[in-house]
Amino acid sequence: MFNRLSRVRLIFVVWWLIIGKRLQFGIIKATSKEGTTMSLGTTLKQVRQQRHLTQREAAQNICAQSMLSAIENDRYTPNATLLMRLCERLAISLSEISLAQNFDVGPQVAFNQRVEVLCNQHRYAELQAFLQQGEVIAAIASDEQTQAYYYYLGVTDIQLGPDLVAAEQSFQLSLASAVSGRPTTLTRIAQMSLALVRGRQHRQVDAQKLVTTALADLANSSYEENLNILFYLAALFDFEAQRDNAAMQLLVAGIQFATDHNSHYLLANDYHLLAMIAERSERLAGEDYRQSEKLLAQLFHEKIYDRF
Repeated sequence: MFNRLSRVRLIFVVWWLIIGKRLQFGIIKATSKEGTTMSLGTTLKQVRQQRHLTQREAAQNICAQSMLSAIENDRYTPNATLLMRLCERLAISLSEISLAQNFDVGPQVAFNQRVEVLCNQHRYAELQAFLQQGEVIAAIASDEQTQAYYYYLGVTDIQLGPDLVAAEQSFQLSLASAVSGRPTTLTRIAQMSLALVRGRQHRQVDAQKLVTTALADLANSSYEENLNILFYLAALFDFEAQRDNAAMQLLVAGIQFATDHNSHYLLANDYHLLAMIAERSERLAGEDYRQSEKLLAQLFHEKIYDRF
């Protein structure tokens, strides 16, 4: 009979092996409708190439180049620690993410391009200063552009911190600018961003309501790649509240959502956060252990036994 801590460790070792192998070989349908594999290895390779790094450069002082090659070709599943180190090398951040497609803050192409560059490069202080320029504000010409403007301002507020009040106000103004009717992708992202802020303010009930609203009726919405963000931010909200089981469920759902739409967008972040959850698995005890056991049964239809 294992003691409780040993069982907790075993559950996450088994969980990591199962989710890694099944995501790679399609047992959890980690394949797009067009048949393109969206595995961990494929995702890491794509990000590495986007960063213009060779396998040797990416693997240096972390693992052998041959091991990275095996990972990228789905012949080897890295453990949580190795995956986290590779994600750090590839600059895959938990908190700094880029939009798949940026939103216009005005009719001037040059302004929108400037916002896109600063946002994608995570130059938040410069982005905030640019957004606060009078000519940028004066150029805003519609409710949609107003909503985008305050969303980006909220992003800079939350990144520059540590005071979350400004971020909360910016996201609230973004939502107040939304055109009534069916929620747009930007509205959903602003709702989820505000949920993350309120979670950090220890307003869990309010935050959870926003998460539920942001994800509501998603299956009946027209797909845009930016919708992938919703699952990631919702999982990050649960992760920060140490609800690891809920976070894992959202990440698995997000990976499936992305692959169903033939998208790689944010998959690397999803895998990184999964590795973070696995890495802190030793903190689980008591009821969390039982919840983890139940989660495995739900996700993989497999039972974890105390005796062997």
